[in-house]
Amino acid sequence: MRIVFLGPPGAGKGTQAETISKKINVPHISSGNLLRDAVESGAETGIRAQYFIEKGMLVPDQIVVDIIKERILKDDCKRGFILDGFPRTFSQAVVLDEMLKNLGNKLDLVLCFAVSKESVVLRLSGRRICSVCSANYHVKFVPSSKEGVCDKCGGKLYQRADDKIDTVLERIRVYNEQTEDLVEYYKKSGILKEIVSDTKIETVTENIFDAIRCDSQKKSLINFGVV
Repeated sequence: MRIVFLGPPGAGKGTQAETISKKINVPHISSGNLLRDAVESGAETGIRAQYFIEKGMLVPDQIVVDIIKERILKDDCKRGFILDGFPRTFSQAVVLDEMLKNLGNKLDLVLCFAVSKESVVLRLSGRRICSVCSANYHVKFVPSSKEGVCDKCGGKLYQRADDKIDTVLERIRVYNEQTEDLVEYYKKSGILKEIVSDTKIETVTENIFDAIRCDSQKKSLINFGVV
């Protein structure tokens, strides 16, 4: 099954994608993680992307498309995947559809995560990461025992540049501006479903599974000529 998780930064897409991918046995592909890995490795695409990431701006389409295309072509994506953070623009969606069409595939479902701006700011600005082992913390929801120090290895905790409040607000503004046409595109295609993510993680997970089950049942009925 080929699924896109669409929503603003901090909507919980990554957390849910990790859970769902294990349940349905397809890889979770995070465009943000792929870009950060490229930056940390010093790869050419990472160097080009770094400026935009630190400013909270969307990375230009061609950089992101090249990284995603390389990942989708790997063998573990033959059964499907969950795309998290891509596409973010109408033009990226068109490129993705064409990419999948050339492989004889298409998207099955797009889940749009709905969340308030206040929740996004709280979730992202409070995130902290260990500089040594990369363990994740949150100053309110998952604090370390000692402020600024990792419980696992004693490493120093830091805040990513793109999690600072000013940058988060800019990321939200850019997301809303850039994805308006994208949402309409998927609505017209009939594969978009909204998931309210301003609630308990377990509730969001169950709502996602309900959407996947509903989509699978509908496709089965179509295959049997019932719908």
